[in-house]
Amino acid sequence: MFVGHYGVSFAAKRLRPEVPLWVLFVAVQLLDVFWAPLVLLGVERVRIVPGITASNPLDLYYMPYTHSLVAAALWALVALLAWRMVVMGKRGAGKRGGGKPGVGGGAIVAAAVFSHWVLDLVVHRPDLPLYDNTAKVGLGLWDRPALAFGLEVALLVTGIALYLRGGARRVAPWLILALVMLAVHAMAFFGAPPKSPAAAAVMALTAYIALAAAAAWLERRRARDRAAA
Repeated sequence: MFVGHYGVSFAAKRLRPEVPLWVLFVAVQLLDVFWAPLVLLGVERVRIVPGITASNPLDLYYMPYTHSLVAAALWALVALLAWRMVVMGKRGAGKRGGGKPGVGGGAIVAAAVFSHWVLDLVVHRPDLPLYDNTAKVGLGLWDRPALAFGLEVALLVTGIALYLRGGARRVAPWLILALVMLAVHAMAFFGAPPKSPAAAAVMALTAYIALAAAAAWLERRRARDRAAA
């Protein structure tokens, strides 16, 4: 799953406005953000096997450190602790400088991280291990491309709709971002397979960084609009 994960980001932002959207963009893809360099280092492994599913050519046969159920829970815990450390640091700075940092977002950040595994479970073939590299599960929706693609579109659109109900003055930039995300997803979904596992990892990591940067920029613009209102 790709763009569907970002639907969770937008919905989570509506629940906890104090958490930056770019943080949630990284959180929902954190397992893949770590997967990409581990593939490049040869720690986790993937093969390009066109036809292994009807819509995704990746044979994700070894990824216990990022995509096992146990690993996903541990990364969610790490994200929770990291967020609390950041908030505690801001609290200290706020006491010295009079600021009031946001609190209470740690659970949302952790849930966003763990949601990646839950949504992957729906679309993956049985390649998600429960622990280590064993007891693999997956409901296999990738073998039904129309349903898989439709689910991701629905998740993204629903999440953005919830986010924009929070009072965005400029809707067009967010709609453009959504269209770009869907275009990238469609190319990955229906286009030619990656040339190599390394190419797949680099393309994925580049997309995650670029989308998080776009979210940060658009959210800053939204904050300026509100301040000027």
